[in-house]
Amino acid sequence: MSLNRTHLWYLLAFALVLRLLSLATYPLMDTTEARYGEMARLMIETGNWLTPQFDYGIPFWGKPPMFTWMSAVGIQLFGLNEFAVRAPHWLAGVATILLTAYMAKRVGQSALVTAVVLATCGIFSIAAGAVMTDMALTLSMTIAMLGFYLCWQGEGSDKTNRNWGYIGFIGLALGLLAKGPVAIVIMGIAVFPWLVLQHGFIGAFKVLWQRFPLLSGIGVMLAIALPWYIMAEIATPGFIDYFIVGEHFKRFVVSGWEGDLYGSAHDETRGMIWVFWIQAAAPWSIILPVLAFARRSKIAQINAENRGLFSFLVCWLISPLILFTMAGNILPAYVLPGIPALGLLVAILVVEKDKKWFSSVALVLPVLLMIAMVYLNLGKANEKSDRIIFEQITDSAPSFYVGKRPFSGQFYSHGQAKKLLDIEQLDGIDKFYLIGKRAEVETKIKENALTCILEPTVKIKRALFTCYSQNIKPNLSLSHIRSESDVQR
Repeated sequence: MSLNRTHLWYLLAFALVLRLLSLATYPLMDTTEARYGEMARLMIETGNWLTPQFDYGIPFWGKPPMFTWMSAVGIQLFGLNEFAVRAPHWLAGVATILLTAYMAKRVGQSALVTAVVLATCGIFSIAAGAVMTDMALTLSMTIAMLGFYLCWQGEGSDKTNRNWGYIGFIGLALGLLAKGPVAIVIMGIAVFPWLVLQHGFIGAFKVLWQRFPLLSGIGVMLAIALPWYIMAEIATPGFIDYFIVGEHFKRFVVSGWEGDLYGSAHDETRGMIWVFWIQAAAPWSIILPVLAFARRSKIAQINAENRGLFSFLVCWLISPLILFTMAGNILPAYVLPGIPALGLLVAILVVEKDKKWFSSVALVLPVLLMIAMVYLNLGKANEKSDRIIFEQITDSAPSFYVGKRPFSGQFYSHGQAKKLLDIEQLDGIDKFYLIGKRAEVETKIKENALTCILEPTVKIKRALFTCYSQNIKPNLSLSHIRSESDVQR
């Protein structure tokens, strides 16, 4: 197709730059972003790049370390701030777009349309700049799928085709470091049924053996990924059992799985992943079925010109959906590994006359993103983050949480905020801060006859109190001091 290329370039640049600029405009919110951001901060502070830590001295076994490495490198480059921990994930998103666009070009489709679709897809734009595991996995799977398809296609020399096969295995190795064996499972669900469709059941095995550097490729994959797994198990025994059995089996087949060490399991209706896909991949999840029905003849033409391409992309797209169809413990982001195929499929089906609506649809996401940024900066983000509390603390007095200590509190206090487990922790401290739900903190103040002042803050879940030892008489106006009767209310 030949939609106005200049217009498409503007759309692509607008979507990507807008997302990049948004990275520093809102705080890390609890729980996902703040938790993973704090793990990256801990990695830098402790110098432990082997095992991500949930808290000081507590290993995080829930995921491999690639996403933490990414954010930690961002902190090293840009300092400890929101942009630093998010920027590497934005770059992973851009890299995914570039690789998918390259694949589009190799198979004779519009690289630019593919890139615009990805950049303006809801879940892709959100994940490309969010501190989470899924964009690292999506990039890894894109490398794997690209390498596999071009190796299978066999249009280059034998050496070139084998190199593409090795690139596919390198993608799988990165997937093992990004999210674990689920990368291999998704790849298998996408690739093997498709090979059977193309070559028959026996033929699929023959093609795998003849066209792909199967044994040496597996060796490359293990050489890249296995050392970390071995070192992680040696450093923190029990990791393999929890991560492989718990996270890759029980999490998905046991509803409300209670073995999660780091959060609460989700319990969604079986098959909900398909609904998540429609919601998360909007607006293109709505456009694709309409285009596929309207362009049935073009699909037949594509299959004739490039055998197996359309069915390969469909298998890629639905592979994570098939995997998680019978899982109850799922999140919308689990659809992400198949999203690059969505961009390629739309690029195949769009024709010149579609320029009347294509740009309008592509603008939906950037406009919604701008609205979301305004919404978050009107104070809504502060309701899920404690950043504003630590912006008010301007001295070195220690901070203590009464009740739950959120990850945003750990991140924005640079790990200095502690949980108040025993009132004796306050012995010998002239000035300190108490943070928590207002009623809980007031109860603690009353029970221990503490001298505290409620600091004015914007609307957030937790309140900030400045407290003094009994030997200190703060010289503050009475308007800021809570009376005993007020505390008792």
